[in-house]
Amino acid sequence: MGGGLFAGVAWAAVALWLPEQEPGPLFGIVLTAITVLAALFPDVDTDSKGQSLFYAILAAVDLGLLIRGQFKWAAVIGFAAMLPALGHHRGWTHSWWAMFVIPLPILVLPVIFWEVHPLALAPFYAAAVLGYLSHLVLDAVL
Repeated sequence: MGGGLFAGVAWAAVALWLPEQEPGPLFGIVLTAITVLAALFPDVDTDSKGQSLFYAILAAVDLGLLIRGQFKWAAVIGFAAMLPALGHHRGWTHSWWAMFVIPLPILVLPVIFWEVHPLALAPFYAAAVLGYLSHLVLDAVL
């Protein structure tokens, strides 16, 4: 998780200077959280502290979404939580293409559900890819 945390903090620092966004503390926190979650994702198929942390965060976010009536997003998170069960450790979750495909819902779903412009979501997608990349590099997959 050290690589994901480092990548998240680095990305949040860079994102503060992006002209397209009006960054505030919440923006940096969200980018860091996305980066850390993406860095944890490849290993959520193992019984580990990372797995416990990943699912605890997802459960809290999912509950918050349900309380706020954001049922579509709650369903998306529930679906995403099941994906690691579709393979074995160091299988598809540790591939280079998964680094780009797994975060795609960050770009695609807000466009479909709420007609958000994809460029507004680019920092969040990039944060997820960066977190995932940090995991693959530290695992010597890339």
